[in-house]
Amino acid sequence: MLNVIGGSASTYLAYKISRVGQFPIIPIESKVFPDGERYVRVLGDVEGKRIALIQSMYRNPDSYLIEFIFISRTLKELGAKEVIGVIPYFPYARQDTRFNPGEAVSLDIVSRLIEESNVDKVITVDMHLHRYSSIKEVFRIPAENISAVDEIARYLANNYKLESPVIIGPDEESEQWAKRAASVLECDYDVLEKRRISAEEVEIVPRKVSVKGRDVVIVDDIISTGGTMAEAIKMLLKQGARRVIGACTHAILAGNALERIYRAGAHDVIATDTVPSPISVVSVAELLAKTLREHD
Repeated sequence: MLNVIGGSASTYLAYKISRVGQFPIIPIESKVFPDGERYVRVLGDVEGKRIALIQSMYRNPDSYLIEFIFISRTLKELGAKEVIGVIPYFPYARQDTRFNPGEAVSLDIVSRLIEESNVDKVITVDMHLHRYSSIKEVFRIPAENISAVDEIARYLANNYKLESPVIIGPDEESEQWAKRAASVLECDYDVLEKRRISAEEVEIVPRKVSVKGRDVVIVDDIISTGGTMAEAIKMLLKQGARRVIGACTHAILAGNALERIYRAGAHDVIATDTVPSPISVVSVAELLAKTLREHD
């Protein structure tokens, strides 16, 4: 029987996974001393047990990463048979190469740290794999990257009366998510591209479909500053879209990102609970519980 432990970043999500998957949950105590050091204690017997350690690493990734390592290594020292690291939002994935001389390749370093934390497997959700075709190229231990886009698409279908919908990816990289959402909603999809009108003017338009009079859903993996989403919304409304809804898996929402998107004209913005936020209306608990049952 698989047991669940939630780190500080994902306590509530861990309880939801436990409830949905009917997995026993083991509590922990975690706190930060006045000098900034982390204290962790596992409050249950884990000897011989298989553990799913749930820890999303958003907004304060350094602290959550250290806590994850402390918990994982402690579980193994206490005799846990297997530890599956479930990291719904995986940090540092965008720095996957050395863009400038002397830079740390953060993704490689963090991946090695997680491997050294003694986890046996890693599960992520819509990890930002820009230069990798698979998460198996990132880790040297078993790893699986699952997508929450189907859940997002079903939420859209159940909660919005979409008229002649079209799914749009804001760039080529997001086409994978746009295509998947469109498959669930059984509608068109496209991605935005830049077209040069003159030496000074560039137009951003869908490659092949018209959005005039249609409900448009922009789908991406992450909304961070909201700049990309806001510009896409403005352009699509200018091109005659009836309504534009923004959707993503990970709502980082740095600064005034959400206000920025609504000011651009968004009808609504939705995300999953891999990162808690005001727009995290789609839960990945059932998706992760299902995936963990397959590993059970």
